[in-house]
Amino acid sequence: MNNAPNVFLDPNANRFQVNIINEDHDNTETAQEDVGSDPPHYEETSFTDETHNRLRISYRPGKRELYDNFRQNGEKTEASLHPYDTHSKMYYLQTFGHNTMDPVPKIDYYRNTGSVSGNKLNRPSLLEIHEQLAKVSEKERHNFSLFHFQTVNSVRCMLNIWGVMLFIRLSWIVGQAGIGLGVIIILLATMVTSITGLSTSAIATNGFVRGGGAYYLISRSLGPEFGGSIGLIFAFANAVAVAMYVVGFAETVVELLKESDTLMVDESNDIRIIGTITVVCLLGISVAGMEWEAKAQVILLIVLLVAIVNFFIGTVIPTNTEKKARGFFNYQASIFAENFGPDFRSGEGFFSVFAIFFPAATGILAGANISGDLKDPQSAIPQGTMLAILITTIAYIAVAISSCVVRDATGNVNDTIVPGMSCNGSSACGLGYDFSRCASQPCDYGLMNNFQVMSMVSGFGPLITAGIFSATLSSALASLVSAPKVFQALCKDNVYKGLEFFAKGYGKNNEPIRGYVLTFAIAMAFILIAELNTIAPIISNFFLASYALINFSCFHASYAKSPGWRPAFRYYNMWVSLFGALLCCGVMFVINWWAALITYAIELFLYIYVTYKKPEVNWGSSTQALYFVNALDSALALTTVEDHVKNFRPQCLALTGAPMVRPALLDITHAFTKNNGLCICCEVYTVRELPHCTPAPVGLQGSMNSGMEKKQAWLTKNKRKAFYAAVAADSFRDGVKSLLQASGLGRMKPNTLVIGFKKDWRSAPATQVENYVGIIHDAFDFELGVIIIRISQGFDISQVLQTSFHIFFFLITESTINTIQSMHVGEFNQRLLEASTQFKKKQGKGTIDIWWLFDDGGLTILIPYILTIRKKWKNCKLRIFTGGKVNRIEEEKLVMASLLSKFRIKFADINIICDINIKPNKESWKFFEEMIEPYRLHESCKDMPTAEKLKRETPWKITDAELEAFKEKSYRQVRLNELLQEHSRAANLIVLSLPVARKGAVSDYLYMAWLEILSKNLPPVLMVRGNHKNVLTFYS
Repeated sequence: MNNAPNVFLDPNANRFQVNIINEDHDNTETAQEDVGSDPPHYEETSFTDETHNRLRISYRPGKRELYDNFRQNGEKTEASLHPYDTHSKMYYLQTFGHNTMDPVPKIDYYRNTGSVSGNKLNRPSLLEIHEQLAKVSEKERHNFSLFHFQTVNSVRCMLNIWGVMLFIRLSWIVGQAGIGLGVIIILLATMVTSITGLSTSAIATNGFVRGGGAYYLISRSLGPEFGGSIGLIFAFANAVAVAMYVVGFAETVVELLKESDTLMVDESNDIRIIGTITVVCLLGISVAGMEWEAKAQVILLIVLLVAIVNFFIGTVIPTNTEKKARGFFNYQASIFAENFGPDFRSGEGFFSVFAIFFPAATGILAGANISGDLKDPQSAIPQGTMLAILITTIAYIAVAISSCVVRDATGNVNDTIVPGMSCNGSSACGLGYDFSRCASQPCDYGLMNNFQVMSMVSGFGPLITAGIFSATLSSALASLVSAPKVFQALCKDNVYKGLEFFAKGYGKNNEPIRGYVLTFAIAMAFILIAELNTIAPIISNFFLASYALINFSCFHASYAKSPGWRPAFRYYNMWVSLFGALLCCGVMFVINWWAALITYAIELFLYIYVTYKKPEVNWGSSTQALYFVNALDSALALTTVEDHVKNFRPQCLALTGAPMVRPALLDITHAFTKNNGLCICCEVYTVRELPHCTPAPVGLQGSMNSGMEKKQAWLTKNKRKAFYAAVAADSFRDGVKSLLQASGLGRMKPNTLVIGFKKDWRSAPATQVENYVGIIHDAFDFELGVIIIRISQGFDISQVLQTSFHIFFFLITESTINTIQSMHVGEFNQRLLEASTQFKKKQGKGTIDIWWLFDDGGLTILIPYILTIRKKWKNCKLRIFTGGKVNRIEEEKLVMASLLSKFRIKFADINIICDINIKPNKESWKFFEEMIEPYRLHESCKDMPTAEKLKRETPWKITDAELEAFKEKSYRQVRLNELLQEHSRAANLIVLSLPVARKGAVSDYLYMAWLEILSKNLPPVLMVRGNHKNVLTFYS
């Protein structure tokens, strides 16, 4: 085999590189028929600008021309090569030496369903590979992104950052704060945006980025709760920002009309008219498609750059008398020195000036907001965002330093200094002008007074006006595109159920036309009626909230230490991101404290709403990763803590089978484990007896594996705080034994086995009875407590649920149970259905009767106590029944009352039963004898050889010797049932000490007869036996 050079030895190799294994000359045609012909698409590559190195391929002679033609044209050819064809027989034979289904690594296996960049392929399952060899073929399709402007991210970011602030407010900021503090203000704002840019770059390079911008980045990192809350306000902020920028443009136009005395109506209505016309034009550009919008942005950027260059040219053109009177003297050291320090006026300070400037630094997410339209967002977002921040910061600082204008000027050309005139010592005095009267009366010119300083300084004033037009229109256009894109992504995820109408896209680029119309309507409303000066601080805080969450997302993902957090962009730090998040929150209050509070309130409300609705999405967020880390750390920390009786809680392993099949057993177990202990619903799949719920004959393991997630989902959907576990075993007992030994984690492992009473023990095969009793013995062997629960109708409702579809696919809830009878009137047992829901209902006033006959460590008394603190059982009082001597009834009551008071367990009554050990009446004993008759050996009535033979053939039968040996114990069980009938017939629940059968001495059928007669014809019964270790204590 002719192998390609080993790129793994190349230290300069990039993240994704592929070597094609060259086919043998004799097999070229065969290989070409088998391999796919669609070109691979590598949008999920690492962050790098060397696109030509992303795919490094080794060629055999004569194939390079074919590949070059393929790269240039992107067209299929009969001889085209696919470097990832994993289903070609020739590929496998030459790579591995035999035909196999095992696929080689391929990017399409890791895509999400519905990926816009290519179809998700399903690799063969482990079961398919393990069980049999099968030919699997997938037709691959790759959808190329339609938007190929790699530089558009930088263009959009720069246009949004370079706003009207650069042209009409920066001079005032320098006048107030001075050049020194002005540069610090710019750098402080840049620090916020730079940290956010680094965090954005890290998140954007941690996997393929779809449309949605800030919403997509935050939601996929922190989950739908944070993403959904910030996505809605971020989209709204962009929609209102359209109105703000358009009004800024309209105001500038109206000022020009006012100067030429050509107003149409009046200033306010002219702003509305021009704003409406502008928004309609911008909407037309946006709806035309991203290509037209990008071209418009490039044109606007050129105009903006020309305007900035025009300003710097103006600073070196020799000034004239008129400009000198307005305070412009070209570059002068004295002016620089005078303007370097601050001169705050009119109540302004450092933070108030910073609050005015900071909105100029926003706009760094303009490119990320159209992430779905970028050819390679993983590369474009980091490069474009950081480059835009760098260029715009340099421009802002350069303009601030190039302040060639004094703070105050009169504009009067006659305010020159003549010989003998005294001056105030300002830099203007040294340059021949006296502007000292500006200290006592308002002046119209200078950095502090004239917002049109850049127009005056520039070489050609109208170009600055054009720059203002360009800045406002470009920002408006960017916001008009961003808002629908973000909103469409939010609606596609269906986080808010009522907004899916806006998820539909149109055309080849999936344009959100409906979103454009909604954004247009919002913008028009605020242009026509809103008070933008009031809403502007809230909008700025909305953007800052997005920045804060992006920084926090980066920190959170790093802190969670998830293996899935592998950003290709390495120039970030989790603590810097956290600092950036806190900095953004601080800046929100600096800009406007009440707007910050409103922002937090809205975000909190939306967060609570999304959390309450619980959208059915799973994005692998860092929140999930942190849950796992915290759970793991807590579990490990718990292993170092020794068990203490005060912290005992029942941690139950409940043999429910499929939890929806025995809902009552789960309900009563959940009643004393919810928010208190561990509950594991267990199911055993046996080889000899595949359960009737198996959906198809896919094998034992297939049946088990395919149902685990669905059954756990059923528990979650029905608000049962329990886990589901299943094992496959040769027998039921072997499976339960595995569960008893291996279930749980560290200290969080079961200490109590909960099972339902085997109601059909008399008709079931002997092996089933042996397994049932055997698991009770096994639980005692592993030092677990045992709870056997019996209700009159039994727990298994599978016969009710069984329809033409198998039980495996049902999700039974209380509401659906109530509708079953109307569906199949003659087929269901209504009493069985009612019994299956009896523990879901609130128990009325009544009693829980506790027959605490044997001290098992206190589990028999602890379980009913826990039930009484539950909402559904709180109206039930505890009645205690215990054995005693007839001549010591009062003393026994006092002893029991004293013990329970020390345990701080409230009770309604204590009854001392003195006649437990007397013989039962003849009718009861006769019933017991008739019940065990079919299972007796009667060896005393047979000769010795026959008796020995029967013992060997039927070892499970009850011998006469065994019955005689345990006759007193049998009497006791029958007598207890009589007493239970007498005292506890009306109880809501009976909790009874479970009799223990000695291994090897008591046969399975005799023990089952004891349990049968003990709990027969009674309300729900819990037969409890602890592991004889204390679970109660009266010590503090």
